Amino acid sequence: MKKLVRFAIAGGIGFLIDAGILSALLELTPLGPFLARLIAIAFAMAATWAFNRSFTFDRSGRSLAAEGFRYGSVGVTAALVNYGLYSALLLSLPALQPLAAMVIATLASMFFSFFGYSRFVFRAE
Repeated sequence: MKKLVRFAIAGGIGFLIDAGILSALLELTPLGPFLARLIAIAFAMAATWAFNRSFTFDRSGRSLAAEGFRYGSVGVTAALVNYGLYSALLLSLPALQPLAAMVIATLASMFFSFFGYSRFVFRAE
């Protein structure tokens, strides 16, 4: 249960980074909601890896490169689920605000992320 709470904290940090960067890019640049979200997801993924590695799950015992590859594999897959749902929501519901679509997509991909990170990335060898 402690790991799940810590994972939720890491996810909250990642969510704030994702939402903050998405909002800033939409407000300050000519980037649309699709490209801006790709950039925001990348920054959020880097931040959550650092947090999850040091606070949530501890190091796996693998090399940094191996752990990073595994984290990236799960993270990219979760990000594709997240981004796919985000895009589908925006395309099917044009009145939906990008941040609202982000919240829905993030919640949907959260369960996949926890399972993948806890079982595939940070599980001790």
